[in-house]
Amino acid sequence: MDKPTRPIEAVLAEHAPSLMAIEGVVAVGQSVRKDGTPCIRVFVKAKDPATMKRIPSRIEGHPVDVVVSGEIRAMPEAR
Repeated sequence: MDKPTRPIEAVLAEHAPSLMAIEGVVAVGQSVRKDGTPCIRVFVKAKDPATMKRIPSRIEGHPVDVVVSGEIRAMPEAR
């Protein structure tokens, strides 16, 4: 298992565009696992095998967690 050599924020900033380009990915962000380990979180519409195959389990040593969130849409502005 590779140890991270760069901060997770820098890794996420660099890799977010390529993760978002994967069909079915609706959002990416930074999170923390139950054991306190920082991770990159990838949100997907559905657990589609083709989508899941394209998402790496680690990026530059940081673990990647996938969460099925469904479609994400912006809320209308409050008036």
